[in-house]
Amino acid sequence: MGHPDFRLRGRVFATLGYPDDGCGMIKLAPAQQRKLVKKAPEIFSPCSGMWGRRGATSVQLARASVGLIRAALEDAQRNAVKK
Repeated sequence: MGHPDFRLRGRVFATLGYPDDGCGMIKLAPAQQRKLVKKAPEIFSPCSGMWGRRGATSVQLARASVGLIRAALEDAQRNAVKK
């Protein structure tokens, strides 16, 4: 797809540069996504379409703290292992 991704056991759980260089995407469960969007709407938002409704979450990287991104990535990694 032209941007770096992060995988665990062959499953993508995060990417950089989507939809642009200032963003990333973290694959979360829909409930996890809703929690983060409510907590920090200036940083997290659902990706467009069905992908976003299923938990794909856009991250504004410059606005996010390391701790907040780390926690979201840990959730995404756990989700990838469960599947």
